[in-house]
Amino acid sequence: MALGITLQGQKKILGFVQTATENEPVCAAFLRALVARGLRVEPGLLCIIDGAKGLRTAIQTVFGAQALVQRCQWHKRENVVRYLPKAQQAAWRRRLQQAYERPTYAEARAALGRLRQELRGINISAVASLDEGLEETLTLHGLGLFPMLGVSLKTTNCLESLNAQLGQLTDKVDHWRTSDQKPRWVASALSFIEPRLRRIKGYRHLPQLRAALQAKSGKAERGKGTHIA
Repeated sequence: MALGITLQGQKKILGFVQTATENEPVCAAFLRALVARGLRVEPGLLCIIDGAKGLRTAIQTVFGAQALVQRCQWHKRENVVRYLPKAQQAAWRRRLQQAYERPTYAEARAALGRLRQELRGINISAVASLDEGLEETLTLHGLGLFPMLGVSLKTTNCLESLNAQLGQLTDKVDHWRTSDQKPRWVASALSFIEPRLRRIKGYRHLPQLRAALQAKSGKAERGKGTHIA
């Protein structure tokens, strides 16, 4: 499922696909369908995702330089601490969260670097988990907008909350006569939910985000012609 946020901070359900996997072909086809239905990518997009590799590859395939990715900090934190003994998880969860809450990129990156060094003496698998996609967990920091928009956009909570509401209307339905009943039921439930969704916190700063995305995507496009093979 894809959830969009307008410049006024309103949440709009863009679409969904019935699938048992999040591999690149399925995700790319879904994203292309959204574009065909009118999703605008030219002003630049901030795509907030978990760590699914197929989805990340699909974003690059379909959107290219028009999209920046903000990896969910909650998923990253949980992926790291699951490698640690249960007795240590709460403390490391808190410390990773504190590092991510630093207001600037330099401060957050330095704090995470110090934790990485400490983790090297405890669990090298946890270090590898932290390293994977780390820079994309700091995208909002890099844009200079984490203090303004981090509460709403640093995690996939907007979509997770939508999934929870959808579950309240669909989870108890377990008998389907035909496969088309499932998407029709989901679409009906989402149509009921969408008008009740609240605007994101910090929405007044979304024009700044759009300007930053436009600047980033413009630089990436101009840079394409500077490489000599």
